[in-house]
Amino acid sequence: MNLFRALLTVSGFTLLSRVTGLARETLIARAFGASQYTDAFYVAFRIPNLLRRISAEGAFSQAFVPILAEFKNQQGHDATKALVDATSTVLAWALAVLSLLGIAGASWVVWVIAGGLRSDGQAFPLAVHMTRIMFPYIVFISLTSLASGVLNTYKNFSMPAFAPVLLNVAFIIAAVFVAPHVKQPVLALAWAVIAGGVLQFAVQLPALKKIDMIPRFGLDPARALAHRGVKRVLAKMVPSMFAVSVAQISLIINTNIASHIGPGAVSWINYADRLMEFPTALLGVALGTILLPSLSRAHVDADPHEYSSLLDWGLRVTFLLAAPSAIALFFFAEPLTATLFHYGRFTGEAVVMVSRALSAYGVGLIGLILIKILAPGFYAKQDIKTPVKIAVGVLIVTQICNYIFVPIFAHAGLTLSIGLGSCVNASLLFVMLRKRGIYMPSAGWTKFVIQLGGACLVLAGVMHWFATSFDWIGLHSQPLARIALLAACLVLFAALYFGMLWLMGFKYTYFKRRVK
Repeated sequence: MNLFRALLTVSGFTLLSRVTGLARETLIARAFGASQYTDAFYVAFRIPNLLRRISAEGAFSQAFVPILAEFKNQQGHDATKALVDATSTVLAWALAVLSLLGIAGASWVVWVIAGGLRSDGQAFPLAVHMTRIMFPYIVFISLTSLASGVLNTYKNFSMPAFAPVLLNVAFIIAAVFVAPHVKQPVLALAWAVIAGGVLQFAVQLPALKKIDMIPRFGLDPARALAHRGVKRVLAKMVPSMFAVSVAQISLIINTNIASHIGPGAVSWINYADRLMEFPTALLGVALGTILLPSLSRAHVDADPHEYSSLLDWGLRVTFLLAAPSAIALFFFAEPLTATLFHYGRFTGEAVVMVSRALSAYGVGLIGLILIKILAPGFYAKQDIKTPVKIAVGVLIVTQICNYIFVPIFAHAGLTLSIGLGSCVNASLLFVMLRKRGIYMPSAGWTKFVIQLGGACLVLAGVMHWFATSFDWIGLHSQPLARIALLAACLVLFAALYFGMLWLMGFKYTYFKRRVK
């Protein structure tokens, strides 16, 4: 398998997902702006999303994929299928019960996540109502995560990467066609979440059928729980849940702080999140997705050189593509925000507020992406404890940063704290990988960093000039001209960056790497 081609495949579908995601956010911004209604929706949507990251995409994938790869490589198809069936049964039953508890205790949950909404007579009850609608999403998206883990282990990366597009399609249909006909329009978005969850799981079933891996859900969860593979997954998942939970606890605290800053603050951060997650998903999530199965195989094969080489490849790709992305978020935040969101009820003030949060994210973007590459270096070896210990320390660092920066930068202080905390997290992961001899850098890093630094300095200067030489908010009356100008700038920036690297003798052939 060609790793770079696999990365392009995953990134291509992820790009489609993010483009449709930006379209969805643009439509939501146009229809609802940054208001009490969007605050209520984003708080309600954040709750099942938090649980999804803790129980499904985060802790579950990190524990499940390495063990599934071991079963596939050492025990054959029947044993692997039995593990998938037992795991899916336990997962479905546990999350169904969790959903019922969440629906029953929605008021308390919203109060914990965003107590500041209580000061608004409409936002808090609306958030509670939408939380009850959306809570079952965790069942469908967790099964989607299981299906994605199976398909990725079998080197099928395209369908799992495509699935999130369907959630965005559901949002777009709801915002454009359903919301105008609903008494409370924002509720259409809540129902779109459920529709999107079902679609994301269903679209992967044909691919699972081809490899005879469609999960069978049993009626006896106790029997499934007794499966030795499930016991191992759960044993690894518990500490992993704690590790992922630490990051989500930080996010909950930040959401609560934002809810007290004032109306619109939760939405400003959410819109900045969407833009920050664009490069994070294209690079960090995509690289982590393709590296984890390959690292797991290298661990099973007891090949430390291949293991280290895979990490080295991932780190170089990350720096090559994340560095210009970080510069773009920092220097070009206002043009990006204005062009994508400044329509309808989304005001010029909101553009400025979102831009501040986005620029703060740019400070720590490389750290946010590096975590997605470095953490699998431990997960593939089924070492969950090390990332847990690091995550606890980072939680403390992040909240200390909040204490320092929120009084100075308001909502942007929250995103700055997340970015700086991520940089600390990535640094500690890197140090531990080196200390244990898991990762040994290959030759050529000094030259690589010098080339990268030179290209980034030129890029930063050009971006700053374009960002300050045009009135991006004032171009609101000429949306097509603004879109064309942004597109031309991005093409110019890409050509300048990669052209500068080429002139400095950068060798792109290194990234054409193959694995078994």
